[in-house]
Amino acid sequence: METPLTKNIRPGELPLDLAGYEKAGGYQGLRKALALSPTEVQEAVKQANLRGRGGAGFPTGVKWSVVPMGDGAPRPKYLIANVDEMEPGTFKDRYLVEGNPHQLLEGMIIAAYAIQAEISYVFLRWAYKLAYQRLEKAIGEAYAAGYLGQNILGSGFHLRMHLHTSAGRYICGEESALLNSLEGKRATPRSRPPFPQVSGLWGKPTIVNNTETLCNVPHILANGAEWYKGLSKTNDGGTKLYGVSGKVKRPGLWELPMGTTIREIFEDHAGGMREGLTCRGLIPGGASTDFLLPDQFDVQMDFDTVQKAGSRLGTGTIVVLDDQTCPVGFVLNLQQFFALESCGWCTPCREGLPWVAKLLSALEQGSGSEGDIAILKEQTSGLWLGKTFCALAPGAMEPLQSALKFFGDDFTRHVREQRCPWRS
Repeated sequence: METPLTKNIRPGELPLDLAGYEKAGGYQGLRKALALSPTEVQEAVKQANLRGRGGAGFPTGVKWSVVPMGDGAPRPKYLIANVDEMEPGTFKDRYLVEGNPHQLLEGMIIAAYAIQAEISYVFLRWAYKLAYQRLEKAIGEAYAAGYLGQNILGSGFHLRMHLHTSAGRYICGEESALLNSLEGKRATPRSRPPFPQVSGLWGKPTIVNNTETLCNVPHILANGAEWYKGLSKTNDGGTKLYGVSGKVKRPGLWELPMGTTIREIFEDHAGGMREGLTCRGLIPGGASTDFLLPDQFDVQMDFDTVQKAGSRLGTGTIVVLDDQTCPVGFVLNLQQFFALESCGWCTPCREGLPWVAKLLSALEQGSGSEGDIAILKEQTSGLWLGKTFCALAPGAMEPLQSALKFFGDDFTRHVREQRCPWRS
Protein backbone atom coordinates (compact mmCIF):
# COMPACT_ATOMS: atom_id res chain seq x y z
CA MET A 1 0.00 0.00 0.00
CA GLU A 2 1.43 3.35 -1.04
CA THR A 3 1.42 6.20 1.45
CA PRO A 4 2.74 9.25 -0.43
CA LEU A 5 1.69 11.82 2.20
CA THR A 6 3.41 10.16 5.15
CA LYS A 7 6.14 7.95 3.69
CA ASN A 8 8.84 10.52 4.55
CA ILE A 9 7.51 11.38 8.01
CA ARG A 10 9.55 9.86 10.83
CA PRO A 11 7.69 10.17 14.16
CA GLY A 12 10.00 11.22 16.96
CA GLU A 13 12.68 12.46 14.56
CA LEU A 14 13.36 15.78 12.89
CA PRO A 15 11.67 16.30 9.52
CA LEU A 16 13.67 16.00 6.32
CA ASP A 17 15.71 19.09 5.52
CA LEU A 18 15.77 20.36 1.95
CA ALA A 19 18.56 18.01 0.86
CA GLY A 20 16.81 15.02 2.39
CA TYR A 21 13.48 16.00 0.85
CA GLU A 22 15.05 16.36 -2.59
CA LYS A 23 16.81 12.99 -2.19
CA ALA A 24 13.40 11.42 -1.42
CA GLY A 25 11.99 12.85 -4.66
CA GLY A 26 10.89 16.21 -3.36
CA TYR A 27 10.32 19.13 -5.75
CA GLN A 28 10.14 16.78 -8.74
CA GLY A 29 6.42 17.48 -8.92
CA LEU A 30 7.19 21.20 -9.07
CA ARG A 31 9.71 20.69 -11.86
CA LYS A 32 7.14 18.77 -13.89
CA ALA A 33 4.50 21.41 -13.18
CA LEU A 34 6.74 24.21 -14.42
CA ALA A 35 7.16 22.34 -17.71
CA LEU A 36 3.38 22.58 -18.21
CA SER A 37 1.12 25.56 -18.66
CA PRO A 38 -0.89 26.70 -15.61
CA THR A 39 -4.12 25.43 -17.19
CA GLU A 40 -2.49 22.04 -17.84
CA VAL A 41 -1.61 21.82 -14.14
CA GLN A 42 -5.21 22.63 -13.27
CA GLU A 43 -6.38 19.93 -15.65
CA ALA A 44 -4.04 17.34 -14.13
CA VAL A 45 -5.50 17.99 -10.69
CA LYS A 46 -9.03 17.82 -12.09
CA GLN A 47 -8.30 14.48 -13.75
CA ALA A 48 -6.90 13.13 -10.47
CA ASN A 49 -10.25 13.69 -8.70
CA LEU A 50 -8.59 15.43 -5.77
CA ARG A 51 -11.32 16.76 -3.49
CA GLY A 52 -10.65 19.26 -0.71
CA ARG A 53 -9.57 17.62 2.53
CA GLY A 54 -10.71 20.45 4.82
CA GLY A 55 -14.22 19.04 5.09
CA ALA A 56 -16.24 20.35 2.16
CA GLY A 57 -14.83 17.95 -0.42
CA PHE A 58 -15.07 20.40 -3.33
CA PRO A 59 -13.01 19.34 -6.39
CA THR A 60 -9.69 21.16 -6.09
CA GLY A 61 -8.95 21.57 -9.79
CA VAL A 62 -12.43 22.96 -10.41
CA LYS A 63 -11.92 25.47 -7.61
CA TRP A 64 -8.66 26.63 -9.18
CA SER A 65 -10.24 26.94 -12.64
CA VAL A 66 -12.61 29.69 -11.47
CA VAL A 67 -9.68 32.09 -10.90
CA PRO A 68 -9.41 34.70 -13.68
CA MET A 69 -6.44 33.93 -15.91
CA GLY A 70 -4.52 35.73 -18.61
CA ASP A 71 -2.90 39.14 -18.96
CA GLY A 72 -6.12 40.96 -18.13
CA ALA A 73 -6.67 39.22 -14.79
CA PRO A 74 -6.56 41.36 -11.63
CA ARG A 75 -3.19 41.42 -9.84
CA PRO A 76 -1.80 40.31 -7.53
CA LYS A 77 -3.34 36.89 -6.98
CA TYR A 78 -3.01 35.02 -3.71
CA LEU A 79 -2.63 31.38 -2.67
CA ILE A 80 -3.28 30.55 0.99
CA ALA A 81 -2.69 27.32 2.91
CA ASN A 82 -5.26 26.96 5.68
CA VAL A 83 -3.42 25.43 8.66
CA ASP A 84 -5.85 26.88 11.21
CA GLU A 85 -6.77 23.41 12.45
CA MET A 86 -9.21 23.94 15.35
CA GLU A 87 -11.94 21.36 14.72
CA PRO A 88 -12.18 19.25 17.91
CA GLY A 89 -11.00 15.72 17.21
CA THR A 90 -8.90 16.77 14.21
CA PHE A 91 -5.10 16.62 14.22
CA LYS A 92 -4.05 15.52 10.72
CA ASP A 93 -2.67 18.82 9.38
CA ARG A 94 -0.38 19.28 12.36
CA TYR A 95 1.12 15.86 11.68
CA LEU A 96 1.83 16.75 8.05
CA VAL A 97 3.33 20.16 8.74
CA GLU A 98 5.51 19.09 11.64
CA GLY A 99 6.58 15.90 9.90
CA ASN A 100 7.30 17.15 6.37
CA PRO A 101 6.99 20.93 5.91
CA HIS A 102 8.60 20.95 2.46
CA GLN A 103 5.76 18.78 1.14
CA LEU A 104 3.29 21.55 1.98
CA LEU A 105 5.55 24.22 0.48
CA GLU A 106 5.93 22.29 -2.77
CA GLY A 107 2.16 21.85 -3.01
CA MET A 108 1.67 25.56 -2.42
CA ILE A 109 4.18 26.56 -5.07
CA ILE A 110 2.53 24.27 -7.64
CA ALA A 111 -0.94 25.56 -6.73
CA ALA A 112 0.27 29.16 -6.95
CA TYR A 113 1.74 28.46 -10.37
CA ALA A 114 -1.52 26.87 -11.51
CA ILE A 115 -3.44 30.07 -10.77
CA GLN A 116 -0.49 32.40 -11.46
CA ALA A 117 -0.43 33.79 -7.92
CA GLU A 118 2.47 36.04 -7.00
CA ILE A 119 1.98 35.97 -3.21
CA SER A 120 1.25 33.08 -0.85
CA TYR A 121 0.49 32.78 2.86
CA VAL A 122 0.66 29.91 5.31
CA PHE A 123 -2.16 30.74 7.74
CA LEU A 124 -1.08 28.79 10.82
CA ARG A 125 -2.92 28.06 14.04
CA TRP A 126 -1.40 30.08 16.89
CA ALA A 127 -0.84 27.02 19.11
CA TYR A 128 1.28 25.15 16.56
CA LYS A 129 4.61 26.45 17.85
CA LEU A 130 6.72 23.54 16.62
CA ALA A 131 5.05 23.69 13.21
CA TYR A 132 5.92 27.38 13.03
CA GLN A 133 9.60 26.70 13.71
CA ARG A 134 9.79 23.95 11.12
CA LEU A 135 7.89 25.89 8.47
CA GLU A 136 10.04 28.96 9.03
CA LYS A 137 13.18 26.89 8.50
CA ALA A 138 11.77 25.17 5.42
CA ILE A 139 10.69 28.45 3.83
CA GLY A 140 14.19 29.84 4.33
CA GLU A 141 15.69 26.75 2.68
CA ALA A 142 13.26 27.01 -0.24
CA TYR A 143 14.18 30.66 -0.85
CA ALA A 144 17.89 29.86 -0.71
CA ALA A 145 17.49 27.02 -3.23
CA GLY A 146 15.46 29.08 -5.70
CA TYR A 147 12.13 27.34 -5.13
CA LEU A 148 10.69 30.62 -3.87
CA GLY A 149 11.37 34.19 -4.91
CA GLN A 150 12.13 35.51 -8.39
CA ASN A 151 12.29 33.38 -11.54
CA ILE A 152 11.74 30.02 -9.82
CA LEU A 153 13.98 27.38 -11.42
CA GLY A 154 14.41 29.67 -14.43
CA SER A 155 10.72 29.42 -15.32
CA GLY A 156 9.92 33.13 -15.19
CA PHE A 157 7.43 32.44 -12.40
CA HIS A 158 7.80 34.52 -9.21
CA LEU A 159 6.32 33.74 -5.78
CA ARG A 160 6.69 35.30 -2.35
CA MET A 161 5.64 33.31 0.71
CA HIS A 162 4.72 34.58 4.17
CA LEU A 163 4.16 32.62 7.39
CA HIS A 164 1.24 34.14 9.32
CA THR A 165 0.19 33.10 12.83
CA SER A 166 -3.56 33.28 13.38
CA ALA A 167 -5.23 35.00 16.32
CA GLY A 168 -6.66 31.72 17.53
CA ARG A 169 -10.37 31.57 16.69
CA TYR A 170 -12.17 28.58 15.20
CA ILE A 171 -14.01 30.81 12.74
CA CYS A 172 -10.67 31.68 11.11
CA GLY A 173 -10.82 28.24 9.51
CA GLU A 174 -13.76 29.44 7.39
CA GLU A 175 -12.04 30.77 4.29
CA SER A 176 -13.68 34.20 4.08
CA ALA A 177 -13.24 34.83 7.82
CA LEU A 178 -9.60 33.80 7.33
CA LEU A 179 -9.28 36.47 4.64
CA ASN A 180 -10.74 39.14 6.92
CA SER A 181 -8.31 38.10 9.64
CA LEU A 182 -5.36 38.35 7.24
CA GLU A 183 -6.48 41.85 6.32
CA GLY A 184 -6.39 42.84 9.98
CA LYS A 185 -10.15 42.92 10.36
CA ARG A 186 -12.55 41.13 12.67
CA ALA A 187 -12.65 37.46 11.70
CA THR A 188 -16.21 37.22 10.43
CA PRO A 189 -17.41 35.40 7.31
CA ARG A 190 -18.15 37.38 4.17
CA SER A 191 -21.32 37.26 2.12
CA ARG A 192 -20.95 35.44 -1.18
CA PRO A 193 -20.89 36.10 -4.10
CA PRO A 194 -18.36 37.35 -4.92
CA PHE A 195 -16.38 34.23 -4.11
CA PRO A 196 -12.71 34.45 -3.06
CA GLN A 197 -11.55 32.95 -6.36
CA VAL A 198 -12.71 36.19 -8.01
CA SER A 199 -12.54 38.72 -5.15
CA GLY A 200 -10.72 37.49 -2.07
CA LEU A 201 -7.78 38.92 -0.15
CA TRP A 202 -7.85 42.72 -0.56
CA GLY A 203 -10.39 42.24 -3.36
CA LYS A 204 -8.03 40.19 -5.54
CA PRO A 205 -8.40 36.60 -6.84
CA THR A 206 -7.54 34.19 -4.02
CA ILE A 207 -7.47 30.44 -3.48
CA VAL A 208 -7.60 29.01 0.04
CA ASN A 209 -6.81 25.30 0.30
CA ASN A 210 -6.51 22.94 3.25
CA THR A 211 -3.08 21.64 4.25
CA GLU A 212 -3.76 17.99 3.40
CA THR A 213 -5.23 19.02 0.05
CA LEU A 214 -2.07 20.89 -0.92
CA CYS A 215 0.19 18.07 0.28
CA ASN A 216 -1.43 15.79 -2.30
CA VAL A 217 -0.60 18.09 -5.21
CA PRO A 218 3.16 17.34 -5.63
CA HIS A 219 2.45 13.61 -5.87
CA ILE A 220 -0.21 14.10 -8.54
CA LEU A 221 2.19 16.12 -10.70
CA ALA A 222 5.11 13.77 -10.08
CA ASN A 223 3.26 10.50 -10.73
CA GLY A 224 0.21 11.36 -12.82
CA ALA A 225 -3.54 11.45 -12.39
CA GLU A 226 -4.13 7.76 -13.19
CA TRP A 227 -1.62 6.67 -10.55
CA TYR A 228 -3.32 8.94 -8.03
CA LYS A 229 -6.79 7.62 -8.79
CA GLY A 230 -5.44 4.09 -8.44
CA LEU A 231 -4.58 4.73 -4.79
CA SER A 232 -8.28 5.01 -3.93
CA LYS A 233 -11.03 2.46 -3.41
CA THR A 234 -13.67 4.89 -4.69
CA ASN A 235 -14.13 7.58 -7.33
CA ASP A 236 -12.50 10.14 -5.02
CA GLY A 237 -8.81 10.07 -5.84
CA GLY A 238 -5.86 9.39 -3.57
CA THR A 239 -5.28 8.40 0.00
CA LYS A 240 -6.74 9.98 3.12
CA LEU A 241 -5.42 10.64 6.60
CA TYR A 242 -7.89 8.98 8.97
CA GLY A 243 -7.67 9.56 12.70
CA VAL A 244 -9.37 7.96 15.70
CA SER A 245 -9.67 9.36 19.21
CA GLY A 246 -11.68 8.18 22.21
CA LYS A 247 -11.39 5.08 24.39
CA VAL A 248 -9.95 2.80 21.74
CA LYS A 249 -6.89 0.61 22.20
CA ARG A 250 -4.68 2.48 19.71
CA PRO A 251 -5.79 6.06 19.09
CA GLY A 252 -3.85 7.57 16.24
CA LEU A 253 -3.63 8.62 12.60
CA TRP A 254 -3.15 6.49 9.49
CA GLU A 255 -2.81 7.16 5.78
CA LEU A 256 -5.10 4.72 3.99
CA PRO A 257 -6.80 4.45 0.59
CA MET A 258 -9.71 6.84 0.21
CA GLY A 259 -12.84 4.77 0.80
CA THR A 260 -11.42 2.51 3.51
CA THR A 261 -14.33 1.32 5.66
CA ILE A 262 -15.02 2.59 9.15
CA ARG A 263 -14.70 -0.99 10.39
CA GLU A 264 -11.17 -1.38 9.08
CA ILE A 265 -10.08 1.95 10.54
CA PHE A 266 -11.79 1.32 13.87
CA GLU A 267 -10.97 -2.37 14.37
CA ASP A 268 -7.78 -3.10 12.42
CA HIS A 269 -5.91 0.17 12.96
CA ALA A 270 -7.36 1.63 16.18
CA GLY A 271 -7.74 -1.85 17.68
CA GLY A 272 -11.37 -1.51 18.68
CA MET A 273 -12.56 -0.51 22.14
CA ARG A 274 -10.53 -0.91 25.31
CA GLU A 275 -11.33 -3.94 27.42
CA GLY A 276 -14.67 -3.73 29.18
CA LEU A 277 -16.06 -1.00 26.91
CA THR A 278 -18.57 -1.10 24.08
CA CYS A 279 -18.83 1.36 21.20
CA ARG A 280 -22.21 3.08 20.99
CA GLY A 281 -21.40 5.20 17.96
CA LEU A 282 -18.94 7.69 16.52
CA ILE A 283 -18.71 10.95 14.69
CA PRO A 284 -16.72 10.24 11.52
CA GLY A 285 -15.24 13.58 10.53
CA GLY A 286 -14.52 15.79 13.51
CA ALA A 287 -16.85 17.61 15.88
CA SER A 288 -19.29 18.99 13.29
CA THR A 289 -20.54 15.69 11.87
CA ASP A 290 -23.52 13.44 12.66
CA PHE A 291 -23.19 10.22 14.65
CA LEU A 292 -23.02 6.89 12.88
CA LEU A 293 -23.86 3.65 14.71
CA PRO A 294 -21.99 0.31 14.85
CA ASP A 295 -24.32 -1.26 12.27
CA GLN A 296 -23.01 1.35 9.80
CA PHE A 297 -19.33 0.52 10.24
CA ASP A 298 -19.06 -1.13 6.82
CA VAL A 299 -19.62 2.31 5.26
CA GLN A 300 -16.69 3.45 3.12
CA MET A 301 -15.07 6.64 4.34
CA ASP A 302 -15.37 8.81 1.26
CA PHE A 303 -17.34 11.99 0.70
CA ASP A 304 -20.40 10.65 -1.11
CA THR A 305 -20.81 7.35 0.76
CA VAL A 306 -20.65 8.87 4.24
CA GLN A 307 -23.15 11.52 3.17
CA LYS A 308 -25.55 8.82 1.96
CA ALA A 309 -25.19 7.12 5.35
CA GLY A 310 -26.44 10.28 7.06
CA SER A 311 -23.25 12.09 8.07
CA ARG A 312 -20.23 13.76 6.45
CA LEU A 313 -16.64 12.68 5.89
CA GLY A 314 -15.52 16.09 7.18
CA THR A 315 -11.87 15.90 8.10
CA GLY A 316 -11.93 12.09 8.30
CA THR A 317 -10.99 12.09 11.99
CA ILE A 318 -13.25 9.81 14.05
CA VAL A 319 -14.29 10.48 17.65
CA VAL A 320 -15.71 7.40 19.40
CA LEU A 321 -18.50 7.34 22.01
CA ASP A 322 -18.30 4.42 24.46
CA ASP A 323 -20.97 2.99 26.75
CA GLN A 324 -19.42 4.50 29.88
CA THR A 325 -19.46 8.06 28.54
CA CYS A 326 -22.65 10.09 28.78
CA PRO A 327 -23.87 11.06 25.28
CA VAL A 328 -25.46 14.22 26.71
CA GLY A 329 -22.15 15.22 28.28
CA PHE A 330 -20.33 14.28 25.06
CA VAL A 331 -22.51 16.62 23.01
CA LEU A 332 -22.47 19.31 25.72
CA ASN A 333 -18.69 19.46 25.48
CA LEU A 334 -18.93 20.09 21.74
CA GLN A 335 -21.69 22.69 22.06
CA GLN A 336 -19.75 24.64 24.68
CA PHE A 337 -16.86 24.82 22.23
CA PHE A 338 -19.01 26.01 19.34
CA ALA A 339 -20.82 28.56 21.53
CA LEU A 340 -17.48 29.98 22.65
CA GLU A 341 -16.14 30.10 19.10
CA SER A 342 -19.15 31.75 17.43
CA CYS A 343 -17.95 34.97 15.83
CA GLY A 344 -21.17 36.68 16.97
CA TRP A 345 -21.95 38.06 13.53
CA CYS A 346 -25.47 36.63 13.19
CA THR A 347 -28.12 36.45 15.90
CA PRO A 348 -29.15 32.78 15.55
CA CYS A 349 -25.60 31.56 16.10
CA ARG A 350 -24.60 34.18 18.67
CA GLU A 351 -27.68 33.63 20.86
CA GLY A 352 -28.72 30.13 19.86
CA LEU A 353 -25.53 28.21 20.58
CA PRO A 354 -25.15 29.47 24.18
CA TRP A 355 -28.82 28.61 24.71
CA VAL A 356 -28.22 25.07 23.44
CA ALA A 357 -25.21 24.71 25.73
CA LYS A 358 -27.23 26.04 28.68
CA LEU A 359 -30.07 23.55 28.11
CA LEU A 360 -27.67 20.63 27.79
CA SER A 361 -25.86 21.74 30.93
CA ALA A 362 -29.17 21.78 32.82
CA LEU A 363 -29.85 18.21 31.69
CA GLU A 364 -26.40 17.12 32.83
CA GLN A 365 -26.86 18.79 36.22
CA GLY A 366 -30.25 17.16 36.79
CA SER A 367 -32.39 20.29 36.45
CA GLY A 368 -33.59 19.80 32.88
CA SER A 369 -37.11 19.12 31.67
CA GLU A 370 -38.91 17.44 28.78
CA GLY A 371 -39.53 20.94 27.47
CA ASP A 372 -35.78 21.52 27.28
CA ILE A 373 -35.41 18.47 25.03
CA ALA A 374 -38.18 19.79 22.80
CA ILE A 375 -36.40 23.14 22.52
CA LEU A 376 -33.14 21.39 21.64
CA LYS A 377 -34.93 19.60 18.80
CA GLU A 378 -36.34 22.93 17.59
CA GLN A 379 -32.88 24.48 17.66
CA THR A 380 -31.47 21.81 15.37
CA SER A 381 -33.75 23.14 12.63
CA GLY A 382 -33.63 26.80 13.69
CA LEU A 383 -29.83 26.87 13.50
CA TRP A 384 -29.67 25.02 10.19
CA LEU A 385 -28.29 25.91 6.77
CA GLY A 386 -29.89 28.97 5.24
CA LYS A 387 -30.89 30.36 8.64
CA THR A 388 -27.41 31.43 9.78
CA PHE A 389 -24.73 33.49 8.05
CA CYS A 390 -22.21 30.66 7.75
CA ALA A 391 -21.98 26.93 8.46
CA LEU A 392 -20.62 27.13 12.02
CA ALA A 393 -23.98 26.73 13.80
CA PRO A 394 -25.34 24.13 11.34
CA GLY A 395 -22.14 22.16 11.89
CA ALA A 396 -22.66 22.36 15.63
CA MET A 397 -26.18 21.00 15.17
CA GLU A 398 -25.05 17.86 13.38
CA PRO A 399 -23.82 15.91 16.43
CA LEU A 400 -26.74 17.25 18.49
CA GLN A 401 -29.49 16.28 16.06
CA SER A 402 -28.12 12.78 15.62
CA ALA A 403 -27.58 12.33 19.37
CA LEU A 404 -31.22 13.25 19.97
CA LYS A 405 -32.20 10.75 17.28
CA PHE A 406 -30.03 7.83 18.33
CA PHE A 407 -29.66 8.40 22.08
CA GLY A 408 -33.01 10.02 22.87
CA ASP A 409 -33.67 7.65 25.76
CA ASP A 410 -30.50 8.91 27.44
CA PHE A 411 -31.76 12.48 27.24
CA THR A 412 -35.15 11.58 28.77
CA ARG A 413 -33.45 9.50 31.45
CA HIS A 414 -31.63 12.63 32.61
CA VAL A 415 -35.02 14.28 33.07
CA ARG A 416 -36.67 11.27 34.67
CA GLU A 417 -33.88 10.64 37.19
CA GLN A 418 -32.99 14.34 37.62
CA ARG A 419 -29.31 13.52 37.36
CA CYS A 420 -26.68 12.29 34.92
CA PRO A 421 -26.85 8.48 35.11
CA TRP A 422 -23.14 8.23 34.29
CA ARG A 423 -22.10 10.16 37.39
CA SER A 424 -21.61 8.32 40.65
